[in-house]
Amino acid sequence: MKNADSSPPRVLVADDQPDVLEALRLLFKGEGYQTEVANSPGAILKALEARDFDVLLMDLNYARDTTSGAEGLDLLIRVQALDMSLPIVVMTAWGSVELAVEAMRRGARDFVQKPWENTRLLTILRTQIELGRALRKGLKLEAENLILREGGRPKLIGESPAMHPIKELIARVGPSDANVLITGENGTGKGLVARLLHSLSVRSGKPLVTVNAGGLSEGVFESELFGHVRGAFTDAKTDRVGRFELSDGGTLFLDEVANISLNLQAKLLRVLETGEFERVGSSKTRRVDVRILSATNSDLVAEVTAGRFRRDLLFRLNTIEVHLPPLRERREDILPLARHFLQQHLQRYRKTLFDFHEGAAQVLGEYHWPGNIRELDHAVERGVLMAQGGVIKAADLGLRPSREAGNRLDEMSLEEVESFLIRKTLARFDGNVSRAAEALGLSRSALYRRLEKYRL
Repeated sequence: MKNADSSPPRVLVADDQPDVLEALRLLFKGEGYQTEVANSPGAILKALEARDFDVLLMDLNYARDTTSGAEGLDLLIRVQALDMSLPIVVMTAWGSVELAVEAMRRGARDFVQKPWENTRLLTILRTQIELGRALRKGLKLEAENLILREGGRPKLIGESPAMHPIKELIARVGPSDANVLITGENGTGKGLVARLLHSLSVRSGKPLVTVNAGGLSEGVFESELFGHVRGAFTDAKTDRVGRFELSDGGTLFLDEVANISLNLQAKLLRVLETGEFERVGSSKTRRVDVRILSATNSDLVAEVTAGRFRRDLLFRLNTIEVHLPPLRERREDILPLARHFLQQHLQRYRKTLFDFHEGAAQVLGEYHWPGNIRELDHAVERGVLMAQGGVIKAADLGLRPSREAGNRLDEMSLEEVESFLIRKTLARFDGNVSRAAEALGLSRSALYRRLEKYRL
């Protein structure tokens, strides 16, 4: 992908006089600028909706025998609504201090009076092009910093027989550009595998952007993925870069992909097939080059059969499937994982411990782990906080085997009961969050908050 900072500046020149447009086009051609012209407010807006420009040089008067600049001043506000980061330089043959001040107040960056002086005009444009590019770059970096996580290559711990073929598959698929669907129960490490796949790819120098599709309402989802322009809806106070644009050249990770509504699945399918989309509230088509990683704890084939998931979208997402086994099927990895989490939490809480007591190690190995690796991490963290005497004992882990829990509800706290009920309901619906939320009488977002709270 070509670096925007090294590409020839693209200038939109707007005036209702053909000789003015031609003179400016020739002037800018000598500077190596790519120039497009417009002769009316409607043509300006149409051009801005179709493509991006580095600067807009526009006249303030378009109606015959009008010298007030009112038409151009009104147009300034509409242009700002389309692209708040676009530098605008206004010009008029009937300049005045008052008109210049009003134009700047409405969003213009500078003001030129006709007839212009070439050297001054070119200096103004060069300055505004540099400032505009810096502003756009800053806005994108700011958006990236809000959602991107730092870190080197993730470490996938797993020497059990169940993990050997998975590690081999990841090693083969990671360097490719293939879309990968990562499946498995909640807490099995699907997010870690996504980060590892990205780190192994040629896109590792570009962003890995994560979207929790299950945690977004339908009204928010489209804006999150595709972005929006100012004024697209009530709370759209500024332009927003969507996740697809942020991950351009890199990788987009769609977590809980099974929970996307059918209506939004169609829009997602289009951008996967063509790389094209529009921000909410804009008709300008944008293109991106993105690798898609997705994850779900649902059986997408069953969801397709039930009519809740598009078959063609599944084919697009599922070029390669990586299925992660539950922790109970890879017991050889429990203690190595527990010791890995132990070192992390010891460093975090600045505590000094040796290891797990023999009884604690036995409990870790025998526990059913309905919450998988995420539950193991939580149990070890609790053990670090509760331990005394240099070792973590079984009681410090706070594990209560699920087969006993149903008979000891009277000894459990309200939070423990709620956590137990959520785990049981998720297991009953094979990890399908939407169906579990319905059975529990909760909204999907409310259930996700509890999953986060209890680290399930």
